[in-house]
Amino acid sequence: MRTHPDRVEPEVYFRIVHLAQDTQSNARANTYREQTVEIALGPKGAFENGNIGALTPRVSADRIVGALTPVRANPKPPKVPRTPRVVELLRKAIEWRRRLDAGEDHTQADIARREGITRARVSQVMGLLRLAPEHRARILAMPITARRPAITERMLRPITVVADCDGQV
Repeated sequence: MRTHPDRVEPEVYFRIVHLAQDTQSNARANTYREQTVEIALGPKGAFENGNIGALTPRVSADRIVGALTPVRANPKPPKVPRTPRVVELLRKAIEWRRRLDAGEDHTQADIARREGITRARVSQVMGLLRLAPEHRARILAMPITARRPAITERMLRPITVVADCDGQV
């Protein structure tokens, strides 16, 4: 690395402060020892005589400081476990098919009006009924989870265009 003759190379000094429970001491169970972290930047040789200064406040041994984990004013609540959306849509498609077969709704347009969605969306959801029976059973058996499900309705759309159930591997 080339340096300019008028520039002085910087020097970095680190010191770490951390409160840790003292397991070596046989005195009290709640004794702490202080470990320090400080970072300083100065010209080369600036820290040779120990002139560093205090960069972090001292903390008494009876206090625990969580410097690495900021505390949010409004932490996010944990995600609530729920039924995967694809399961809800398949159940809805089964119900719509039942209503069509029973004559409660005459067309998919009637379903769309009643549900407040487009006819195209009704067709997409009803397409889930073209899945092989074993695939539908697996989808309906998906567990309630707080995480994103592995299977989504959008992932299944290309499979639903395969007419032969044996081709839906």
